[in-house]
Amino acid sequence: MPLMKLTRWSLIVMVTFFGLLAQSLGQIGISVQIGPPALPVYDQPICPGDGYLWTPGYWAYDDADGYYWVPGTWIEPPQVGFLWTPGYWGWGGSAFLFHEGYWGSQVGFYGGINYGFGYIGHGYEGGRWDGGHFYYNRSVTNINVTEIHNVYNTRVEVNNVTRVSYNGGNGGVEARATAQEEAAAHERHVAPVAAQTQHMEAARSNPQLRATANHGNPPIAATSRPGELSGHEVVPAKGAPANEARPAVAAVHPKELPPNTRPPAPNTGNPKTDKAYQQQQEKMYAKQDQERQKLQQKQDQQHQQLTKQKADEARTQQVEKQHQQQTQQLQQKHTQQQQTMQQHQQPQHPQEAKPENHKP
Repeated sequence: MPLMKLTRWSLIVMVTFFGLLAQSLGQIGISVQIGPPALPVYDQPICPGDGYLWTPGYWAYDDADGYYWVPGTWIEPPQVGFLWTPGYWGWGGSAFLFHEGYWGSQVGFYGGINYGFGYIGHGYEGGRWDGGHFYYNRSVTNINVTEIHNVYNTRVEVNNVTRVSYNGGNGGVEARATAQEEAAAHERHVAPVAAQTQHMEAARSNPQLRATANHGNPPIAATSRPGELSGHEVVPAKGAPANEARPAVAAVHPKELPPNTRPPAPNTGNPKTDKAYQQQQEKMYAKQDQERQKLQQKQDQQHQQLTKQKADEARTQQVEKQHQQQTQQLQQKHTQQQQTMQQHQQPQHPQEAKPENHKP
């Protein structure tokens, strides 16, 4: 074939299929000579119901169109006690190989990739199984606390803040599997469930999700349910062009607000001051969470009253407008509180800082 007729992807990407590799657990027989784009930044959509587990978005590959984004979504696990180990791209010495994700009793190695929302590179901090029920860590997962009560709140420290989406090679994440992750790799696994496969197929058929079209900022970065790539519950990447992303919709109820994002731990240079500031932060966020829940409960009661009264559409819309105003006012109040707190906790300028034992 003449060189002029070769496509761009034909020149820079070589895809081969390895029958033996396909039999290897956690790895599919695809190799690509260039790494995937960086992970996009996006908010986690609210969990659709108790028992769903978060599966982060990732870059998949198609030999016809190159890399495409598979949005993060909430999935029902194949059985109680199972957790999701995300797939990842890793440098194999001559090409990038994709290691497929799987379900198992423990989270295995996923390349040290920081997928966010509890997948910080090793393990999973977004929730845990206890007594046959899944408990959600509210500090990193977006759930409706009025409907899901099996929750806890544990702060998660993230050291790997890079958006690099592959392990090894030039510029890749330098991480190796721990002994526990190695052991998890040899336990019984379950392949992605049908809903995940259908979700991936829907993403592959959507031209907007191709890296060549969105340049690393997919207009559909995450969704509440697998396969549903349109509608109100679709979340765009924060860098996605405005004409491609879904229109921003103001939250009507507190449960539709994104979860509070905890800032990095205070670092003023004084350990005692930092500890006091962190306690103030936790106290403020706990109070804000209580205020959200209280307002949500109040609005839920009003919804029940409207249903009892068989209120007409005009009355219902009037109440919903009031709810939206209440929610926005609460959000503005909380944002101002957070900004004020962060300003007070800024480290002193070196020229202004005084020695700890300074005496006038």
